[in-house]
Amino acid sequence: MTKEEKDKFDTLEQEIKDLDATIEAEKRARDYEIKDNDKQDGIVEERALAEEMAFANYIRGVVEERADVNLTVGDNGAVIPSSIANKIISKVYDISPIYQLATRYNVGGTLSIPYYDESSQVITMAYATEFTDLESTSGKFASIELKSFLAGVLTKISKSLINNSQFDIVNFVIDKMAEAIARWIEKELLVGTSGKIEGLSTVTQKVETASATAITADELIDLQEAIPDVYQAGAIWIMNKATRTAIRKLKDNDGNYILNKDATAKWGYTLFGKDVYTSDNMPGMEAGKTAIYYGDMSGLAVKLSEEMNIEVLREKFATQHAVGVVGWLEMDSKVENAQKIAKLVMKSA
Repeated sequence: MTKEEKDKFDTLEQEIKDLDATIEAEKRARDYEIKDNDKQDGIVEERALAEEMAFANYIRGVVEERADVNLTVGDNGAVIPSSIANKIISKVYDISPIYQLATRYNVGGTLSIPYYDESSQVITMAYATEFTDLESTSGKFASIELKSFLAGVLTKISKSLINNSQFDIVNFVIDKMAEAIARWIEKELLVGTSGKIEGLSTVTQKVETASATAITADELIDLQEAIPDVYQAGAIWIMNKATRTAIRKLKDNDGNYILNKDATAKWGYTLFGKDVYTSDNMPGMEAGKTAIYYGDMSGLAVKLSEEMNIEVLREKFATQHAVGVVGWLEMDSKVENAQKIAKLVMKSA
């Protein structure tokens, strides 16, 4: 090698060594990051377990010594850690498919959701003549406002049950609170309350039955066809169990039942290829009532405040030999996309 070639070789060799060293350093850094993440996950899991223990201990009247997991005690009870509240919300998510399938916004305050409305006028294209102005057409922008309506739930637990050390008091409270919250949320989403949460009560696309007490297969087809094909993929049926029972007896022209048991369906039944969900919160086939909803439930917007407040009330129910657990939440719900959902309304008497 000439001196110039040797110098160039030495320079390249040093660059390779530097790259090898950098690669090795990055590998070690990734190992440290993985170990640190594992450590953080372990800390979070340990804290959640400690908070559950503190929750159970507080209900049982045991004083918790660990300062980092002490519950915030007020005049009549203690505020429960968010890890417990989050488990209740997760349980509500599992129990109520309507809440699960809706579009959820976890924000505080009033939320304004804009949407484009072409119900009265649409953007249209037409033939034109040279040197002649085009005529302007357009839809309009509007918005729905989701507010925060306060609601609460209270459950009482027997002290005799609490004093049984073999009883899993934490999961009992989570399950009972979640069931009560889920029932209430589902009712508001399906039926709504005037002046409060509207839910699906303002659905505009509807099919009215010819009878005040019966539903026909043709009316179910009309209801399904009310939803554009683009929104059919995620569509489901929602009805009362008694309504499902009546539909199970309907047959097509070949004598085949139109509603079938299906082991692969989410809730065990399919109607015209779509899953059927039943809820006790839905009205039955009563005159003037909405008996069935059909569509993609992501067209329903639900706003739930990020923080759910849960408290244990030990003194309030002491004379009843019980402990109370109260939960508060702020919520609102309205139809966000009217094209995604339709309803079957029974004829008025």
